[in-house]
Amino acid sequence: MNLLITGGAGFIGSHVLRLFVETYPEYNIFNLDKLTYAGNLQNLRDVEERENYTFLKGDITDAAYLEQIFREHKFEAVIHLAAESHVDRSISGPMAFVQTNVLGTVNLLEACRRAWTGQYAGKLFYHVSTDEVYGSLGEDGLFTEQTTYDPRSPYSASKAASDHFVRAWHHTYGLPVKLSNCSNNYGPNHFPEKLIPLAIHNIKSGRPVPVYGKGENVRDWLYVKDHARAIDAIFHSGKVGETYNVGGVNEWRNIDLIELLCDVMDEKLGREAGESRKLITFVKDRAGHDARYAIDSSKLMDELGWKPSVTFEEGLRKTVDWYLANEQWLEEVTSGHYQKYYAEQYSAR
Repeated sequence: MNLLITGGAGFIGSHVLRLFVETYPEYNIFNLDKLTYAGNLQNLRDVEERENYTFLKGDITDAAYLEQIFREHKFEAVIHLAAESHVDRSISGPMAFVQTNVLGTVNLLEACRRAWTGQYAGKLFYHVSTDEVYGSLGEDGLFTEQTTYDPRSPYSASKAASDHFVRAWHHTYGLPVKLSNCSNNYGPNHFPEKLIPLAIHNIKSGRPVPVYGKGENVRDWLYVKDHARAIDAIFHSGKVGETYNVGGVNEWRNIDLIELLCDVMDEKLGREAGESRKLITFVKDRAGHDARYAIDSSKLMDELGWKPSVTFEEGLRKTVDWYLANEQWLEEVTSGHYQKYYAEQYSAR
């Protein structure tokens, strides 16, 4: 199989790509990534020399380029992860999210439709999305695959639109598709503007740890390697035309999460218990901040046998250990040094 993974140098994408490269040596796996601020090839240094791995630098908003690589490499399947994904950035610059998440997804769908010309046997377009498309929950209830869409931010609206286009191409053109909607991911290689890596970096450096509002917003946290396993299961065994919700069964208020993280960091850094909690700083709440997300993953568990492999406490400790052992990665990401290298290395495109 010639498999295209978009966004494979990003946080979730790099874990998915590594899993597929290592597990399926008979697949020819192509990583298409634009290498924006969140795409980092250092995430894949351990697999970059594998014979079944090829990196392609390109932009999913470039329809002509997509047509070219589909023609050259004859992809039989796509796992689409490339996306703008940070809510705060979507509030300050929404058009980038429309371009990448909506137009980019439609470009990919059209590239598949044109390349496969109705010969869909053995073909698949797998679209990875977010639980944020469902909106916000109260104190009770869970998002299911039947939950009505109610996006509240430019980011979630752009992902909701992309989900609808994927389903439209399935129903209109018969394109074989699968979708999944996941809860908040955490783990190694996460870009440090997101909550957990930002807090780890600031705690280690003795800087304030910002928490929106009163920290009462609730999220369901999913260890990124468990998400990669879920994507593997859905890709190979999920039903065409179906959607699968992927959650970690780990609901935490932001303030409780940060306090636990502070305590773990005190232990790992040999600080006095409670020292890092002094860094917690409450800041003005984010515009349109959803109160609670929680995922019902029972369909994925019952049909495909997937389940989380770690508790949140276990996954958080693994995450902290990784960041403390990879200080150079964190320094290069926060300084932007790696982007200068990419600009020089890939100046031709």
